[in-house]
Amino acid sequence: MYDMDLSTLLRKFLEDCELERGHSPRTIANYEHYLGRFIEFAYEQKIDKPAEITLDLVRNWRLTLHRQNLKINTLNYHLIALRSFLKYLAKHDIESLPVEKIELADQEGRQIAFLEAEEIERLLAAPDVQLPRGLRDRAILETLFSTGLRVSELVAMDRAQVNLDRGEFGVRGKGGKVRVVFLSEPAKEWLIRYLNSRHDNDQALFIRSQMSKKIPHDQFHSTSGKARMEKESLRLTARQIERIVQAHAAAAGIVKRVHPHVLRHSLATDLLQNGADLRSVQEILGHASVTTTQVYTHVTNPRLKEVHQAFHRRQNKS
Repeated sequence: MYDMDLSTLLRKFLEDCELERGHSPRTIANYEHYLGRFIEFAYEQKIDKPAEITLDLVRNWRLTLHRQNLKINTLNYHLIALRSFLKYLAKHDIESLPVEKIELADQEGRQIAFLEAEEIERLLAAPDVQLPRGLRDRAILETLFSTGLRVSELVAMDRAQVNLDRGEFGVRGKGGKVRVVFLSEPAKEWLIRYLNSRHDNDQALFIRSQMSKKIPHDQFHSTSGKARMEKESLRLTARQIERIVQAHAAAAGIVKRVHPHVLRHSLATDLLQNGADLRSVQEILGHASVTTTQVYTHVTNPRLKEVHQAFHRRQNKS
Protein backbone atom coordinates (compact mmCIF):
# COMPACT_ATOMS: atom_id res chain seq x y z
CA MET A 1 0.00 0.00 0.00
CA TYR A 2 2.95 2.32 0.59
CA ASP A 3 3.56 3.13 -3.08
CA MET A 4 -0.09 3.48 -4.07
CA ASP A 5 -1.34 6.75 -5.51
CA LEU A 6 -4.15 8.79 -3.95
CA SER A 7 -6.91 7.47 -6.24
CA THR A 8 -6.06 3.85 -5.40
CA LEU A 9 -5.91 4.63 -1.68
CA LEU A 10 -9.26 6.39 -1.91
CA ARG A 11 -10.80 3.23 -3.34
CA LYS A 12 -9.24 1.18 -0.51
CA PHE A 13 -10.56 3.69 2.03
CA LEU A 14 -14.11 3.51 0.64
CA GLU A 15 -13.99 -0.28 0.75
CA ASP A 16 -12.89 -0.07 4.38
CA CYS A 17 -15.81 2.28 5.13
CA GLU A 18 -18.21 -0.28 3.68
CA LEU A 19 -16.75 -3.52 5.05
CA GLU A 20 -15.11 -2.56 8.35
CA ARG A 21 -16.90 0.56 9.51
CA GLY A 22 -20.39 -0.28 8.30
CA HIS A 23 -21.04 3.19 6.89
CA SER A 24 -24.24 3.74 4.95
CA PRO A 25 -24.13 3.97 1.13
CA ARG A 26 -24.98 7.67 1.41
CA THR A 27 -22.04 8.36 3.74
CA ILE A 28 -19.68 6.47 1.45
CA ALA A 29 -20.97 8.39 -1.57
CA ASN A 30 -20.37 11.68 0.28
CA TYR A 31 -16.82 10.65 1.18
CA GLU A 32 -16.18 9.72 -2.44
CA HIS A 33 -17.49 13.08 -3.62
CA TYR A 34 -15.58 15.26 -1.13
CA LEU A 35 -12.32 13.32 -1.34
CA GLY A 36 -12.59 13.06 -5.10
CA ARG A 37 -12.57 16.86 -5.26
CA PHE A 38 -9.51 17.00 -3.00
CA ILE A 39 -7.58 14.44 -5.03
CA GLU A 40 -8.46 16.20 -8.27
CA PHE A 41 -7.09 19.43 -6.77
CA ALA A 42 -3.95 17.61 -5.60
CA TYR A 43 -3.34 16.18 -9.07
CA GLU A 44 -3.58 19.68 -10.52
CA GLN A 45 -0.71 20.56 -8.18
CA LYS A 46 1.31 17.54 -9.46
CA ILE A 47 0.73 15.67 -6.19
CA ASP A 48 -0.34 12.02 -6.29
CA LYS A 49 1.24 10.41 -3.19
CA PRO A 50 -0.03 10.62 0.40
CA ALA A 51 3.41 11.67 1.69
CA GLU A 52 3.17 14.76 -0.52
CA ILE A 53 0.03 16.06 1.22
CA THR A 54 1.07 19.15 3.16
CA LEU A 55 -0.66 21.77 5.26
CA ASP A 56 -0.06 24.29 2.47
CA LEU A 57 -1.84 22.01 -0.01
CA VAL A 58 -4.83 21.68 2.30
CA ARG A 59 -4.86 25.42 2.97
CA ASN A 60 -4.87 26.21 -0.75
CA TRP A 61 -7.67 23.68 -1.28
CA ARG A 62 -9.71 25.29 1.49
CA LEU A 63 -9.13 28.68 -0.08
CA THR A 64 -10.37 27.34 -3.44
CA LEU A 65 -13.51 25.92 -1.81
CA HIS A 66 -14.12 29.13 0.11
CA ARG A 67 -13.98 31.18 -3.08
CA GLN A 68 -16.75 29.00 -4.48
CA ASN A 69 -19.03 30.61 -1.86
CA LEU A 70 -19.64 27.30 -0.08
CA LYS A 71 -21.41 27.44 3.25
CA ILE A 72 -19.24 26.89 6.30
CA ASN A 73 -20.87 23.57 7.13
CA THR A 74 -20.35 22.33 3.55
CA LEU A 75 -16.70 23.32 3.75
CA ASN A 76 -16.42 21.42 7.01
CA TYR A 77 -17.93 18.31 5.40
CA HIS A 78 -15.00 18.34 2.96
CA LEU A 79 -12.53 18.65 5.84
CA ILE A 80 -14.21 15.92 7.90
CA ALA A 81 -13.92 13.55 4.95
CA LEU A 82 -10.24 14.42 4.52
CA ARG A 83 -9.55 13.90 8.21
CA SER A 84 -11.21 10.51 8.09
CA PHE A 85 -9.06 9.59 5.08
CA LEU A 86 -5.89 10.69 6.87
CA LYS A 87 -6.85 8.63 9.93
CA TYR A 88 -7.19 5.61 7.65
CA LEU A 89 -3.70 6.24 6.23
CA ALA A 90 -2.21 6.60 9.72
CA LYS A 91 -3.91 3.39 10.85
CA HIS A 92 -2.11 1.56 8.03
CA ASP A 93 1.22 3.28 8.77
CA ILE A 94 1.14 5.23 5.51
CA GLU A 95 3.06 8.49 5.81
CA SER A 96 0.97 11.58 5.25
CA LEU A 97 -0.17 14.80 6.93
CA PRO A 98 -1.09 14.25 10.62
CA VAL A 99 -4.87 14.53 11.02
CA GLU A 100 -4.59 16.86 14.03
CA LYS A 101 -3.08 19.50 11.74
CA ILE A 102 -6.48 20.04 10.11
CA GLU A 103 -8.96 22.14 12.05
CA LEU A 104 -12.57 22.69 11.08
CA ALA A 105 -13.81 26.16 10.24
CA ASP A 106 -15.62 28.02 13.02
CA GLN A 107 -19.36 28.24 12.50
CA GLU A 108 -22.30 29.70 14.36
CA GLY A 109 -24.12 27.51 16.83
CA ARG A 110 -26.56 25.19 15.16
CA GLN A 111 -30.18 26.31 15.46
CA ILE A 112 -32.55 23.53 16.38
CA ALA A 113 -36.19 23.80 15.35
CA PHE A 114 -38.61 22.21 17.81
CA LEU A 115 -42.22 22.45 18.88
CA GLU A 116 -43.46 23.67 22.23
CA ALA A 117 -45.67 21.32 24.26
CA GLU A 118 -48.84 23.14 23.23
CA GLU A 119 -47.86 22.96 19.55
CA ILE A 120 -47.19 19.24 19.84
CA GLU A 121 -50.65 18.66 21.27
CA ARG A 122 -52.27 20.63 18.44
CA LEU A 123 -50.28 18.73 15.83
CA LEU A 124 -51.14 15.33 17.26
CA ALA A 125 -54.84 16.24 17.41
CA ALA A 126 -54.94 17.54 13.83
CA PRO A 127 -55.74 14.30 11.91
CA ASP A 128 -59.40 13.30 11.61
CA VAL A 129 -59.20 9.85 13.19
CA GLN A 130 -62.72 8.99 12.01
CA LEU A 131 -61.16 8.50 8.58
CA PRO A 132 -58.76 5.61 7.81
CA ARG A 133 -56.11 8.00 6.53
CA GLY A 134 -56.49 10.21 9.61
CA LEU A 135 -56.09 7.21 11.90
CA ARG A 136 -52.91 6.27 10.07
CA ASP A 137 -51.57 9.82 10.24
CA ARG A 138 -52.23 10.07 13.99
CA ALA A 139 -50.29 6.84 14.48
CA ILE A 140 -47.42 8.22 12.36
CA LEU A 141 -47.23 11.48 14.33
CA GLU A 142 -47.43 9.74 17.70
CA THR A 143 -44.74 7.24 16.67
CA LEU A 144 -42.37 9.93 15.41
CA PHE A 145 -42.70 12.01 18.57
CA SER A 146 -42.46 9.04 20.92
CA THR A 147 -39.47 7.29 19.32
CA GLY A 148 -37.50 10.10 17.70
CA LEU A 149 -37.08 7.98 14.59
CA ARG A 150 -35.50 9.52 11.52
CA VAL A 151 -37.93 9.50 8.59
CA SER A 152 -35.72 7.00 6.73
CA GLU A 153 -35.91 4.67 9.73
CA LEU A 154 -39.69 5.04 9.99
CA VAL A 155 -40.42 4.18 6.37
CA ALA A 156 -38.18 1.10 6.58
CA MET A 157 -40.06 -0.34 9.56
CA ASP A 158 -42.11 -3.52 9.16
CA ARG A 159 -45.06 -4.56 11.31
CA ALA A 160 -43.23 -7.65 12.55
CA GLN A 161 -40.45 -5.52 14.06
CA VAL A 162 -42.70 -3.71 16.53
CA ASN A 163 -43.34 -5.32 19.91
CA LEU A 164 -46.63 -3.74 20.94
CA ASP A 165 -46.80 -5.74 24.18
CA ARG A 166 -43.54 -4.27 25.44
CA GLY A 167 -43.97 -0.96 23.66
CA GLU A 168 -40.46 -1.02 22.25
CA PHE A 169 -38.53 -2.22 19.24
CA GLY A 170 -35.08 -2.23 17.74
CA VAL A 171 -34.18 -0.03 14.78
CA ARG A 172 -31.10 -0.01 12.57
CA GLY A 173 -29.89 3.56 12.22
CA LYS A 174 -26.93 5.36 10.69
CA GLY A 175 -23.86 3.23 10.13
CA GLY A 176 -25.91 0.08 10.67
CA LYS A 177 -26.02 0.67 14.42
CA VAL A 178 -28.98 -0.86 16.23
CA ARG A 179 -30.73 0.90 19.10
CA VAL A 180 -33.94 0.39 21.07
CA VAL A 181 -36.71 2.98 20.86
CA PHE A 182 -39.82 3.22 23.01
CA LEU A 183 -43.52 3.84 22.45
CA SER A 184 -45.43 6.01 24.89
CA GLU A 185 -48.82 4.70 25.98
CA PRO A 186 -50.68 7.05 23.59
CA ALA A 187 -48.36 6.10 20.72
CA LYS A 188 -48.87 2.40 21.44
CA GLU A 189 -52.66 2.86 21.62
CA TRP A 190 -52.90 4.72 18.29
CA LEU A 191 -50.56 2.28 16.58
CA ILE A 192 -52.68 -0.67 17.75
CA ARG A 193 -55.86 1.03 16.54
CA TYR A 194 -54.31 1.74 13.16
CA LEU A 195 -52.91 -1.78 12.66
CA ASN A 196 -56.20 -3.37 13.74
CA SER A 197 -58.01 -1.32 11.09
CA ARG A 198 -55.90 -2.70 8.25
CA HIS A 199 -57.00 -5.62 6.07
CA ASP A 200 -53.94 -5.97 3.86
CA ASN A 201 -50.98 -8.33 3.84
CA ASP A 202 -48.32 -5.67 3.30
CA GLN A 203 -45.44 -6.05 5.74
CA ALA A 204 -44.75 -2.30 5.95
CA LEU A 205 -45.64 -0.59 9.22
CA PHE A 206 -47.20 2.39 7.44
CA ILE A 207 -48.79 2.21 4.01
CA ARG A 208 -50.51 4.54 1.58
CA SER A 209 -54.08 4.15 0.43
CA GLN A 210 -54.36 1.44 -2.21
CA MET A 211 -56.38 3.78 -4.36
CA SER A 212 -53.87 6.64 -4.09
CA LYS A 213 -51.85 5.29 -6.99
CA LYS A 214 -53.63 5.98 -10.25
CA ILE A 215 -54.08 2.87 -12.38
CA PRO A 216 -56.03 2.72 -15.62
CA HIS A 217 -59.59 1.55 -15.03
CA ASP A 218 -59.27 -1.50 -17.29
CA GLN A 219 -56.04 -2.61 -15.57
CA PHE A 220 -57.50 -2.21 -12.08
CA HIS A 221 -60.41 -4.49 -12.88
CA SER A 222 -58.34 -6.99 -14.86
CA THR A 223 -56.78 -10.07 -13.29
CA SER A 224 -53.26 -8.91 -14.19
CA GLY A 225 -53.95 -5.44 -12.76
CA LYS A 226 -55.12 -6.87 -9.44
CA ALA A 227 -52.12 -9.18 -9.32
CA ARG A 228 -49.79 -6.24 -9.89
CA MET A 229 -51.46 -4.31 -7.08
CA GLU A 230 -50.99 -7.27 -4.74
CA LYS A 231 -47.30 -7.61 -5.60
CA GLU A 232 -46.44 -3.91 -5.27
CA SER A 233 -45.59 -2.67 -1.82
CA LEU A 234 -47.83 0.06 -0.44
CA ARG A 235 -45.06 1.31 1.85
CA LEU A 236 -45.06 5.08 2.34
CA THR A 237 -41.99 6.94 1.11
CA ALA A 238 -39.99 9.49 3.09
CA ARG A 239 -41.37 12.28 0.92
CA GLN A 240 -44.95 11.16 1.57
CA ILE A 241 -44.31 11.15 5.32
CA GLU A 242 -42.90 14.67 5.05
CA ARG A 243 -46.03 15.86 3.25
CA ILE A 244 -48.26 14.25 5.88
CA VAL A 245 -46.44 16.03 8.72
CA GLN A 246 -46.43 19.36 6.90
CA ALA A 247 -50.13 19.14 6.03
CA HIS A 248 -51.20 18.48 9.62
CA ALA A 249 -48.90 21.18 10.97
CA ALA A 250 -50.58 23.66 8.65
CA ALA A 251 -54.02 22.40 9.67
CA ALA A 252 -53.03 22.85 13.31
CA GLY A 253 -52.17 26.49 12.65
CA ILE A 254 -48.45 26.05 13.35
CA VAL A 255 -46.56 28.76 11.50
CA LYS A 256 -43.14 27.13 11.88
CA ARG A 257 -41.75 24.98 9.09
CA VAL A 258 -42.46 21.49 10.40
CA HIS A 259 -40.92 18.32 8.99
CA PRO A 260 -40.41 14.85 10.55
CA HIS A 261 -37.01 15.77 11.99
CA VAL A 262 -38.64 18.57 13.99
CA LEU A 263 -40.49 15.88 15.95
CA ARG A 264 -37.15 14.18 16.64
CA HIS A 265 -35.80 17.52 17.90
CA SER A 266 -38.96 18.01 19.94
CA LEU A 267 -38.56 14.63 21.65
CA ALA A 268 -34.95 15.42 22.61
CA THR A 269 -35.93 18.83 23.92
CA ASP A 270 -38.88 17.41 25.86
CA LEU A 271 -36.72 14.75 27.51
CA LEU A 272 -33.97 17.17 28.51
CA GLN A 273 -36.39 19.80 29.81
CA ASN A 274 -38.01 17.18 32.01
CA GLY A 275 -34.76 16.04 33.57
CA ALA A 276 -33.34 13.34 31.31
CA ASP A 277 -29.54 13.15 31.24
CA LEU A 278 -27.61 13.83 28.07
CA ARG A 279 -26.17 10.32 27.72
CA SER A 280 -29.60 8.70 27.86
CA VAL A 281 -30.95 11.05 25.20
CA GLN A 282 -27.89 10.26 23.10
CA GLU A 283 -28.73 6.55 23.21
CA ILE A 284 -32.42 7.09 22.48
CA LEU A 285 -31.63 9.20 19.41
CA GLY A 286 -28.82 6.95 18.25
CA HIS A 287 -26.14 9.65 18.10
CA ALA A 288 -22.62 8.29 17.68
CA SER A 289 -21.23 11.07 19.88
CA VAL A 290 -22.68 12.97 22.82
CA THR A 291 -21.34 16.11 21.14
CA THR A 292 -24.15 15.82 18.61
CA THR A 293 -26.72 15.60 21.40
CA GLN A 294 -25.29 18.68 23.11
CA VAL A 295 -26.79 20.93 20.43
CA TYR A 296 -30.10 20.55 22.29
CA THR A 297 -28.76 22.05 25.51
CA HIS A 298 -29.31 25.60 24.22
CA VAL A 299 -33.02 24.99 24.81
CA THR A 300 -32.62 23.63 28.31
CA ASN A 301 -30.10 26.22 29.48
CA PRO A 302 -32.72 28.99 30.00
CA ARG A 303 -34.72 26.61 32.17
CA LEU A 304 -31.64 25.74 34.22
CA LYS A 305 -31.01 29.45 34.71
CA GLU A 306 -34.56 29.85 36.05
CA VAL A 307 -33.98 26.95 38.47
CA HIS A 308 -30.72 28.51 39.61
CA GLN A 309 -32.32 31.89 40.17
CA ALA A 310 -35.25 30.39 42.06
CA PHE A 311 -33.35 28.07 44.36
CA HIS A 312 -29.77 29.28 44.78
CA ARG A 313 -29.40 30.33 48.42
CA ARG A 314 -27.65 33.64 47.60
CA GLN A 315 -30.18 34.81 44.99
CA ASN A 316 -32.61 36.03 47.61
CA LYS A 317 -30.04 37.83 49.74
CA SER A 318 -29.71 41.55 49.36
